[in-house]
Amino acid sequence: MEVKARAPGKIILAGEHAVVHGSTAVAASIDLYTYATLRLTSPSESNDMLKLQLTDLGLEFSWPIGRIKKALPDLGFPFSSTPRTASAESVKVITTLVEEQNIPEAKIGLASGVSAFLWLYTCIQGFKPASVVVTSGLPLGSGLGSSASFCVAISAALLALSGSVPMGTSHHGWLSYEESDLELLNKWAFEGEKLIHGKPSGIDNTVSTYGNMIKYRSGSLTRIKSNFPLRMLITNTKVGRNTKALVAGVSERMLRHHDAMNFIFRAVNSISEELATVLQSPVHDDLSVTATEEKLEELMEMNQGLLQSFGVSHASIETVLQTTLKYKLSSKLTGAGGGGCVLTLLPSSLSGMVVDKVIAELESYGFQCFTAAIGGNGAEACFDDQP
Repeated sequence: MEVKARAPGKIILAGEHAVVHGSTAVAASIDLYTYATLRLTSPSESNDMLKLQLTDLGLEFSWPIGRIKKALPDLGFPFSSTPRTASAESVKVITTLVEEQNIPEAKIGLASGVSAFLWLYTCIQGFKPASVVVTSGLPLGSGLGSSASFCVAISAALLALSGSVPMGTSHHGWLSYEESDLELLNKWAFEGEKLIHGKPSGIDNTVSTYGNMIKYRSGSLTRIKSNFPLRMLITNTKVGRNTKALVAGVSERMLRHHDAMNFIFRAVNSISEELATVLQSPVHDDLSVTATEEKLEELMEMNQGLLQSFGVSHASIETVLQTTLKYKLSSKLTGAGGGGCVLTLLPSSLSGMVVDKVIAELESYGFQCFTAAIGGNGAEACFDDQP
């Protein structure tokens, strides 16, 4: 039996950093995906092994099923529909299983993702030999939700083959999950995210699971949907950043300038709320689409200005902003800042020739560019001969 699942990445349209201090943030899915192909094998075919192949990274891992069973005897069947949090003892055991794989030092940061895979696989599929192949169109560590997309795609494939999750309607060959099963899938993916990040907010895996857009404030998630197609140019500056340090820097600035920062947080909250309202506004013709896009551009510009006042911009981000401004396009950083990715709204009336020029100029600086549709479907799966 074989299943292929996919899960989208995400961007934050407004509210990053301020959300940590109680403001609203708006996040959306993008049509860049992580794909997980799961094939259950017979013990003789696979030498009774569980194999994981991370194609884009050139890494392969394999564990004897007997070794996993001995290390984690309390897992496996009967399959529980209630997601399980890895205990401290289980985390130690899984860490040992991953360390035995001798991941190259340059890629040791991937170890937590491999740990998440092992936990999710054993909890959902038990002690079955299998081959799992993962590919992704998302750059790692750039703020596009690559780890959540990985956890959602893995969980989606595992649940689809567990026999406990009926699939819904077909969309271009991809099958959707029922609403209640998306909730279950999201909870499993969150358990994987906890193994990778410790204390994730849940925003990334929720957007990847459900797709479309969400508003998030103080632990409360509200799903929303845009009323018109939205397209962004995403520029990966390839500058790595320390998210924890950037978040801590904003908090320290809050301590030094409490009243001023509170004022800015309230302004960011207003921008996020207005942006969510604009996205959900009805559009009747090309004129109303243009007017809506212009509002979004202004809100993005205002949000970027406030993010600069937090001290989370970077020379590479400023280069992207200046470059896109030459073409009268509006941009803002997305995520933690300090590098990472920058969003540029591509108006529906913009010619492909201009987009090509912008991309060529940005790539001349060594940046990586993607164009992406915003707010599409969440996790989906297909079986055997489907795409």
